[in-house]
Amino acid sequence: MTVGVAGESTRNGTRPVEISLRRNISWTFAGNAIYAACQWGMLVVLARLGSTEVVGQFTLGLAIAAPVIMFANLQLRGIQATDARGEYEFSDYLGLRILTTAAALLVILGIVVVSGYGGATAAVIVLMALAKAAETISDAFYGLQQQHERMRTIALSMIVKGIASLAVLGVVMALTHSVVLAVVGLAVARTVVLVTYDVRRGLSLLRSVAARRDALRPRWDVATLRSLAWTALPLGVTMGLLSLNTNIPRYIIEREYSTEELGVFAALAYLIVLGTTVVGAMGQSMSPRLARYYAAGDRLAFTRLLWRFSVACLILGIGGVAVAAAAGEWALGLVYGPVYAAHAETFVLLMMAAGVAYVGSSLGYGMTAARRFAVQAPLFLGVAAVTLVASLALIPRFGINGAALAILVASVVQLAGSAAIVARAVATIEGTTR
Repeated sequence: MTVGVAGESTRNGTRPVEISLRRNISWTFAGNAIYAACQWGMLVVLARLGSTEVVGQFTLGLAIAAPVIMFANLQLRGIQATDARGEYEFSDYLGLRILTTAAALLVILGIVVVSGYGGATAAVIVLMALAKAAETISDAFYGLQQQHERMRTIALSMIVKGIASLAVLGVVMALTHSVVLAVVGLAVARTVVLVTYDVRRGLSLLRSVAARRDALRPRWDVATLRSLAWTALPLGVTMGLLSLNTNIPRYIIEREYSTEELGVFAALAYLIVLGTTVVGAMGQSMSPRLARYYAAGDRLAFTRLLWRFSVACLILGIGGVAVAAAAGEWALGLVYGPVYAAHAETFVLLMMAAGVAYVGSSLGYGMTAARRFAVQAPLFLGVAAVTLVASLALIPRFGINGAALAILVASVVQLAGSAAIVARAVATIEGTTR
């Protein structure tokens, strides 16, 4: 039996006692903002203590590991958080997450062997995969906490993990100037937070709501895991495609130009994450409530909350473009140095793409809350195809400006497709439309 926020059953349709949405958004924003700032801080440290080549190696490691890990995640956290009817237990989600993460590590190792990357680059890719693996197991526990709207617990974990990761990477980089050893420190820091905080807090919550001492143990029921994997597969494909879509321009920049040019683009593009953090905070906090509204057939409440979310994302995007246009060159020079400040025009184009993507992301949370899983894979396959074609056409001609333009084109396509899917989902709601 699945239990609601305050311990009331949700399997039988009882509405859980709701934790303040505003408080959850505040905590989620704080956690995501500090974590994103620390992730950005790592790029700044690498740029200041290393070189554009070092930043490029770090970014390439992420670009290769992330799509595989994201696919293996199967977006189980979103499914778990919106499992308003209690179709699966936490032990099912954890068991499947462990299996898929192990498979992802093997795939990434195979990619490194086949691709011919060697030396420091190969080591960074493998170590980055291990760091992401620790993060993805933590994500399983985040899904549990999010399902019960315990966003404060998730936020505290992200804050500790972000600060620890930045501190360890910075110290190791300052002492050794080795990006390989720095990523070793990153993987160790994330694993320590997983074991000492995420697992312990998850066990405490499970014991309070399930009253079982074995609640943390993964369940290996083949039929259940197959059913859950089949349910999650479309979202796994979607998340893999989303990550691939983000990284396609990076692959082509590295192929057409150099690792150094990739480092410059990655540093500029990461500033988009500042806005993504806000969007993620709102989306993660609103997802369980959106799912309940949709499951209850409350069309008005669902559309009203999603509309407010989308408008907030639009305002955020417009603000980002304005800041980039007014102070982009100065900000890039202050943070990264003059090499990066010379690309202020690219920064403006990236912020335009980000503004469109923020609104598209809000609708993505709406699709997941409405349990529209299968239709997302074809949508994002189309978006990835558009990104690939646009990148191949624009990057050789316009350099990293072309990469930013390719992302803008793909973001417009994603927004249009997401809007159509959400509109169809809303039209099929049966129940109250008060």
